[in-house]
Amino acid sequence: MYAIIETGGKQYKVAEGDTLFIEKLPVEANDTVKFDKVLAVLDGENTKFGAPVVEGASVEATVVKNGKGKKIRIFKYNAKKGYRKRQGHRQPYTKVTIGKIAL
Repeated sequence: MYAIIETGGKQYKVAEGDTLFIEKLPVEANDTVKFDKVLAVLDGENTKFGAPVVEGASVEATVVKNGKGKKIRIFKYNAKKGYRKRQGHRQPYTKVTIGKIAL
């Protein structure tokens, strides 16, 4: 059984026991998060698709940790103009473990 959920403007295919990195949520480690924007639930013959969401469906997850990803270097350069700009960025994330998919 798996579900397709939406969080942080992105869609994720999740199953019970999965661990995934999503956009940062304002929660602490070991807290429980409930995702109500479930777009589809697929379980063999029993498939439900929402328009836009499946009514009454939810996915519960436990927050493992909040952190930052690896540093990405941005370097802008214009030839023959003396323009150089270096920038770095670390995207914040929340690591969650999927617990229960409820219909």
